[in-house]
Amino acid sequence: MPLKNHLKEMRARLGVNQAEMGKLAGTSRQTISQIERGDYSPSVTLALKLAKICNVKVEDIFEYEEDNNE
Repeated sequence: MPLKNHLKEMRARLGVNQAEMGKLAGTSRQTISQIERGDYSPSVTLALKLAKICNVKVEDIFEYEEDNNE
């Protein structure tokens, strides 16, 4: 999967659970869980909201890696 994330670590640093993070970001706990597992890539808007909540840049949470197996 080319999009990796550090959302779980950022969330732990803030001391909030998935439900609280979802509420802060205007989304569900399930969406936060899916993002953390890498099963869902958030929209740009949601990624920006998460970065703002964590007080970091988007690049500090989300990291794109090229798939070199092509």
